[in-house]
Amino acid sequence: MSIDENALSGLRSTLEADDYRMAVAEAGDGVEVTITAGPQACEDCLVPKPIMRNILHAALGVPEESIVLTYPADAS
Repeated sequence: MSIDENALSGLRSTLEADDYRMAVAEAGDGVEVTITAGPQACEDCLVPKPIMRNILHAALGVPEESIVLTYPADAS
């Protein structure tokens, strides 16, 4: 599997508008997605994880259960 950066560019732009960054890395048969917040991040703008997994599934073409998703609140 290879990560389609073009498929993620629109999502990255949307996240960056609210001061979030997204890192995506292959992890075995799935992907690890880490979203980090900048100092001006809009806390209410980040969708719930199930919705984000669905968006990532559509963009990457991997099953939702193969996506390990980490949000800024998970790191605290």
